[in-house]
Amino acid sequence: MSVSDQDLEQAGLRLGKLLDSQRRTIATAESCTGGWVAKVLTDRPGSSAYVMAGLVTYSNGAKQSLLGVKTETLDTHGAVSEPVVREMVTGAVNAAGVDVAVAISGVAGPGGGSEEKPVGTVWFAWGSGGASTEAAVRHFQGDRDQVRRQSVLFVLEAVTEYLERTSSVS
Repeated sequence: MSVSDQDLEQAGLRLGKLLDSQRRTIATAESCTGGWVAKVLTDRPGSSAYVMAGLVTYSNGAKQSLLGVKTETLDTHGAVSEPVVREMVTGAVNAAGVDVAVAISGVAGPGGGSEEKPVGTVWFAWGSGGASTEAAVRHFQGDRDQVRRQSVLFVLEAVTEYLERTSSVS
């Protein structure tokens, strides 16, 4: 799937408008996307009303020191895993004091993949931490740029759907 700059811009605008209208705040905890989700969200003027922080936690050490991801979780499951992205969401919510956070950790390529986690494997989580957090894994095709673009689009749309579903709850 080819994802254009316009696709990302539209998804970012939609999520930004929703965050703004619901008066909710967001933080990102990104690994393989390197801050791209935060970039797309902050492209909209006035985004400082709802984007509180963007953390690029590319290394395991950064995931641990900035987000509180446990060593045991990383050792047991690896950085590209559901337990890690769930802990990243909780850490980002706590660090930034936001209503919702998004976390991404994956293998964008061209190297770094394994039989268990091939290139294109990306884990996502979003929510307010704890039981409210949702997670998903996707296996994208394409080169590094394509995997990253698909990841950004997927999570922008997933968080938008999450906020639409939970708007009456907050």
